Amino acid sequence: MGVLTKKPKAFEVQFSDPNKSAYSGGDKVAGRVIVEVAEVVHISAVKLFGIGCAKVDYKKGKMHCREEIEYMKYEEVLHLDHQPTDADGPITLRPGNRYEFMFGFELPPAGCLVSSYVGKFGSVQYYVKAVIEKSSQPYAECKQYFEVVEPIDVNTQELTDPVTGAKHKKVTCMFIPDGSVSVSARIGRKGYCEGEDICIDAQFENSCSRIVVPKAAIIAKHIYRANGRTKEFHKKLISVRGNHIISGMCDVWRGRVLPVPKLKPTILGCDIIHVDYCLRIYLHIPGSEKLLLDLPLVIGTIPYNGMNSRTSSMSSQDNNNTSSTCASLPSCPPSYSEISQDNRMDSSFIPLLDDYDEDDSPIFMRSSEHHLPPSPPSYTEQN
Repeated sequence: MGVLTKKPKAFEVQFSDPNKSAYSGGDKVAGRVIVEVAEVVHISAVKLFGIGCAKVDYKKGKMHCREEIEYMKYEEVLHLDHQPTDADGPITLRPGNRYEFMFGFELPPAGCLVSSYVGKFGSVQYYVKAVIEKSSQPYAECKQYFEVVEPIDVNTQELTDPVTGAKHKKVTCMFIPDGSVSVSARIGRKGYCEGEDICIDAQFENSCSRIVVPKAAIIAKHIYRANGRTKEFHKKLISVRGNHIISGMCDVWRGRVLPVPKLKPTILGCDIIHVDYCLRIYLHIPGSEKLLLDLPLVIGTIPYNGMNSRTSSMSSQDNNNTSSTCASLPSCPPSYSEISQDNRMDSSFIPLLDDYDEDDSPIFMRSSEHHLPPSPPSYTEQN
């Protein structure tokens, strides 16, 4: 038996359908393992493994938290058609030839897998690994990853029901009561897919002394669990803002549109990695913590078909007409947007009107002195 001194000239896994972007439970994964050598090689086997697992790995203080769940493990010994073998059974590979070892296997049925995911402290990954063995010992290996997306149909009854919520917050300044703010909101359904529009109906009221700013954003919630501990962080993905609301005023959004960007689907079926989404509608209050209202979202893979909800008709509204004021509601005072621009404040101190979300921004800032336009010439009667 010859001594193997060089790595294979070529060693890779190729899928039968390279244009297939993702697999689902029950699909067949098929392809070939390509091997080329630079010298005569005697190997004992070429083995193929189909692996799928979730892993969490992070440090919390002095503790290194690790956890792993296996979702799939397939193993097969690959064979060549008319492969040359010696009397003792090894496979002989010769230079100048291209050897193709065919493979194919089915993924576990739908509901048994979790969608692929790669995050900051964990991942759910699927791959095919090929291993060349010599004398029953691993000599060379290669991997090829593939994507798994478990279907989530947003047309189910649970995901087409409207979602509503309301929040109220008392505002203080140096422990002195300073009025309150509130928000109530509604969206047509809970489930959305990439490219769809979330149409927001919301009412904001401001009875504190500061100018507040209404905003809405899609928030991704990433939760990792390992060794009995949990690590969580939130990420803002896309947002929209409304007009400033001064003291004693309110504003209403009617069908305010927030498009759903390209997102990974919601991951709910994994015990150690949880990826969820929410629509966060909030009021930025200078010098105070924001008032937050989170409405749950599920990001699916099967788009909404337009039945059992009025969301599709709302999404066709022009964005310029989606924001309205409380003037149409008898119970609300006029919107800030209705106030004439000539009605200026007397004080040289005005609340900070910034677009930042930092909670430590100052409550007031000094503005440049306002200069009113000169008065028109006095009227004199001429005989």
